[in-house]
Amino acid sequence: MELTMLQDETWWSGAVADGDDMPYGGFVFDRDLHRSIGHSQANPVLLSSHGRFMWSDSGFALRVEDFTVRAECATGGEVVVGSGGSCLRDAFLAASRTHFPTSGTSPDVAMFSAPQYNTWIELVYDQTQKRILNYAHGIVDSGYPPGVLMIDDNWQEDYGVWRFHPGRFPDPQAMLDELHQLGFTVMLWVCPFLSPDSATFRAAESDGLLLRAADGTTAIRRWWNGYSAVLDLTNPATVDWLHNRLADLRTEYGIDGFKFDAGDPRFYRDTDRSHTPATPNEQCEAWAGIGLTYPLNEYRACWKHAGQPLAQRLKDTVPTWGRGGLASLIPHGLAQGLAGYAFNCPDMVGGGLAEDFSVDGFHIDEELFVRWMQCSALFPMMQLSLAPWRVLPPERATICRTTIETRLELTPKILGLVAHAAKTGEPVMRSMEYVFPHQGLARVTDQFMLGDDILVAPVLTKGSHQREVAFPAGVWLGDDGSTVEGPARTMIETPLSRLPVYRRT
Repeated sequence: MELTMLQDETWWSGAVADGDDMPYGGFVFDRDLHRSIGHSQANPVLLSSHGRFMWSDSGFALRVEDFTVRAECATGGEVVVGSGGSCLRDAFLAASRTHFPTSGTSPDVAMFSAPQYNTWIELVYDQTQKRILNYAHGIVDSGYPPGVLMIDDNWQEDYGVWRFHPGRFPDPQAMLDELHQLGFTVMLWVCPFLSPDSATFRAAESDGLLLRAADGTTAIRRWWNGYSAVLDLTNPATVDWLHNRLADLRTEYGIDGFKFDAGDPRFYRDTDRSHTPATPNEQCEAWAGIGLTYPLNEYRACWKHAGQPLAQRLKDTVPTWGRGGLASLIPHGLAQGLAGYAFNCPDMVGGGLAEDFSVDGFHIDEELFVRWMQCSALFPMMQLSLAPWRVLPPERATICRTTIETRLELTPKILGLVAHAAKTGEPVMRSMEYVFPHQGLARVTDQFMLGDDILVAPVLTKGSHQREVAFPAGVWLGDDGSTVEGPARTMIETPLSRLPVYRRT
């Protein structure tokens, strides 16, 4: 399928990992969704600033060049072209209604009503009962509100052996009771892999629960933590087996939900043999389907399932100012919403790749950490790991805590937008073009709208105490008491303590 671009027409969506390059138009861009969706979410939809959309159930290879948009399917696929009106919002709503309608529900409101806390960067693989409790007490003692607490990788005995390791967790029930008493909701990290030298593996293999390679042998795949067998989630018996393991954790310890990590298409092969024939993308889709049973869930990799009540976190980011770090959070977050993933979350404040923090000579960039906190604060969800009260001096730690207060003040607004998204699919976090079409704002991706009336413009550049904000038509009242009449592009003052937020009056 090939479309000729209209005058000033631009396009969005596909793979969220391409958010830095959106909107497409005016340069050459390629992405083959059959082969790679990046390390994040994707949905086989393209949306135009002029109200048009393209969709394919099977995905497509995208090429934007000169004044054309080409989307080609693999054998047997079809690209559908539709029109919803005259603007980006029209295109999104038409595509959503037709191809990824909402379920009417959202993830548990606990995911949005307070910051999330993840133990990964703070503790990495040293997840122990003592350290997790110390971290939880540090949150409360430092004036942060308790919220969802995610216990990350290495709490378990082994991959696929979903029991607390008895050496690291001498009394997990006591730990869970204490966390709940502190006010936390507790989630556990899980993945679709089984260590191949465990009794669990031998039983699962015997029962036919595992993915097989092209030659019929059990598939063993390399992932970031070594080599593992892979659950075949196209098999209803495998799905039942996994849900039973998770139910045991909920029943025995009172676990509230699960972080469903991995499941990326890159861990599967087109030649794999599964219970039901499936592409790598469809295997990823099956993994995402597991989370629909649990109101408290989190994903990073997802194919389709847009409009569903799944919490979607951005891919792991590096602790840097530029592309791939802080500068990518807003473009990728906007891409999530336009791909149909309204319940979205940036990566952990400060970055989420553990190896970046363990490099010899690494030091926390305190300014970057503060600005990251501010940028994340008014996403639909936000997530902390590295403890501000530990890694920052008191005056900068205070700025971070004040930023959380800004989020809490706007939480009723966020929860209202979450409920609206559950009904309509509309993003909570919206691009300027989505809310203010055809005003020359399509390529403004360093600020965003929270709903239709709150403009958020965090600082994303090192050492900056001013930034330009693009104000659409209307009167805008700033957090600093200033008033700006749009349309205008205005330089504002941005000391380190300020997260610029403007309300349309």
